[in-house]
Amino acid sequence: MPTIKPLLAASVGALLLISGTAAQAEQGTVGQAEKAAACAAANGPAQPEPLKATTIATIEQAYDCIYDRYYDSKVLDDRKLLVAAFAAFAQELHRNGRDVAEAVMPALTGDREGDWDAFSAVYQRVTGLLPNDAALRQSLAAATLSGLIRALGDNHAKWQRAELPPGYQPGQEYGLGITTFPSSGLMTGAPQQALPPLYVRGVLGGAAAKHGLRPGDVIEAVNGDTPFAGGVLSPGVVNMLYPQYPQTSAVRLKLRRPATGRTWTVALKPTLYKPASKTVDAKLLDDGIAYVKLTGFAPKAADAVLQAIAGLGKAKAVVLDVRGNRGGSPEEANRLLGAFAHGKVTAYLCDATGTCQATRTDDTVPLLNLPLAVLTDRDCASACDHFTSAVKAHDMGTLVGTRTAGIVSGPATAYLLDDNSALLLPALYHLGPNHEVINRIGTPPHHYVPTTAKDVSTGRDPVLARALAVLAE
Repeated sequence: MPTIKPLLAASVGALLLISGTAAQAEQGTVGQAEKAAACAAANGPAQPEPLKATTIATIEQAYDCIYDRYYDSKVLDDRKLLVAAFAAFAQELHRNGRDVAEAVMPALTGDREGDWDAFSAVYQRVTGLLPNDAALRQSLAAATLSGLIRALGDNHAKWQRAELPPGYQPGQEYGLGITTFPSSGLMTGAPQQALPPLYVRGVLGGAAAKHGLRPGDVIEAVNGDTPFAGGVLSPGVVNMLYPQYPQTSAVRLKLRRPATGRTWTVALKPTLYKPASKTVDAKLLDDGIAYVKLTGFAPKAADAVLQAIAGLGKAKAVVLDVRGNRGGSPEEANRLLGAFAHGKVTAYLCDATGTCQATRTDDTVPLLNLPLAVLTDRDCASACDHFTSAVKAHDMGTLVGTRTAGIVSGPATAYLLDDNSALLLPALYHLGPNHEVINRIGTPPHHYVPTTAKDVSTGRDPVLARALAVLAE
């Protein structure tokens, strides 16, 4: 399952998409032939096309795409979507000081096309009363479309629109160069489950590497705001740590290093950088156990893990560390599972009627026939949720750490919209190997061992220590 990151692969020329002038788009004139192409999958080259204005036609395209492609569309009440979209529209009007008397939600009947026509008419009437300000129109359209998608309540349904900074090249990332625990993914999936403190999980490059940040550094404030308010991780703070494109102002972090007690403030400016981290990193521990860190189920990740284990020589057991693994390809997860068991159902992918298709271990992979311990945490999400639930259900190994993220609604496909943004939608929903729900719940480990910022800062790893003790039993 794909990680939830800005889509950087899109090509207008390679797809049949809605076209027309900006004036036509604002009026929402979408022909039937164009509607049929509204959900073309984004499979273009790595260099994306420049973004265009998001309009009422874009919002309609996304609305139609949901009903064409989303797994729950046959039983989805359009009023749920349109009320949420209009609420977001009204809130954005108020936020910009532009509310008008005509911004009244129209009566809806449950007829999908009729309700859209009523919604669109009010939207266009209201925006027609506003100043001809491109930034204002974009903020209103973006808020409305975001509200529409949020109404699905699905952690793999997402609208992605990211301005790429000048000089961007495929393979680069943009931001402060850190990953945090809890991560932005957990914040969006289940913010109430995130526990303080917020600390640096890893340094990928960029400004964070330049200024010497280290894993375990506690983030006590971001631009003067505390990360947790009332025990809940602040979305505003996370947005500042993971800035969208483009951003020119520096982000001020107040930091504390548990290993030394040092406190300091640093200003990090979001920049382009090439991540220094590896997808797979492996070493042979002193007791002959192969330790493999897997940061994502990227293409060929399973083979990279198996090659790394083989390259270590004769190992007597495997520790697979998937802490912080944000997911990727379920096929790669199934291939890696095939190294530890054959003939097993790894998950079920189901439609709204409850008709399910099984996914299975890749039995072309030779069995390792080695004991397995898997290190987990609340940032093991999506394909990582898929992988760990199958390990536990089929007794392939022992899970050590904390519960996984439970961000695994279903594998999402990206569809290109007419403004060159992307809409991600799952066509099927995910169930575990025993038809159990993993989404929003996660998989609990056999051995619960939390990790603290002090552990990370001082180089201690109680999760690995417990896993080694379990394998030694």
